[in-house]
Amino acid sequence: MINSKRIIPTAFILGVFLFATGASAQESLFNGEDLSGWTNYGTEKWYVEDGELICESGPDGEYGYLGTDQEFKNFELTLQFRQEADGNSGVFIRSDIEGTKISGWQVEVAPSGHHTGGIYESYGRGWLIKPEEEKEKILKEGEWNTLRIRAEGDQVTSWLNDVMMVEINDEKIGAAEGMIALQIHSGGGIKVRWKDIVVTKL
Repeated sequence: MINSKRIIPTAFILGVFLFATGASAQESLFNGEDLSGWTNYGTEKWYVEDGELICESGPDGEYGYLGTDQEFKNFELTLQFRQEADGNSGVFIRSDIEGTKISGWQVEVAPSGHHTGGIYESYGRGWLIKPEEEKEKILKEGEWNTLRIRAEGDQVTSWLNDVMMVEINDEKIGAAEGMIALQIHSGGGIKVRWKDIVVTKL
């Protein structure tokens, strides 16, 4: 006969395991209704429409950023984006900003042939790594794309539509901690839609 008093519920065991290992649940960074949890830097347009987050060039046609109020170090971020007009944008990680001058690392989001998924260091070393030429075709312009970024210690990896684009180990990146930020590139005429922005702290 099984002693029911000695049976420990599976859910309880799982909860203890997650607590002990420090595992974190996924957190949505965009609620689909407003820009709660984010701060707008610059004069470019950020707004919500039909449950989607939209960035659009304003009359100044300058750089613009929408940054999280939280800071992140080790995490995995997934999101979807769809480019309209010129889709030159990006996702910054472990970054700091003053005005519209951002210091950090950008995982590129750009028109076809312009290295979406590559990693660029703003106001520093410039391009650190670009995708291989054959991977430039992974981007689906005018359609929804899924971007995944994993930053853990010195290592950053990006995937576009489930294809690994780049992987880099860099001590300077590894030492940093900061916001996640979406970018509007300068030049005007840019519009990008975003949704399903989810982060998991590692």
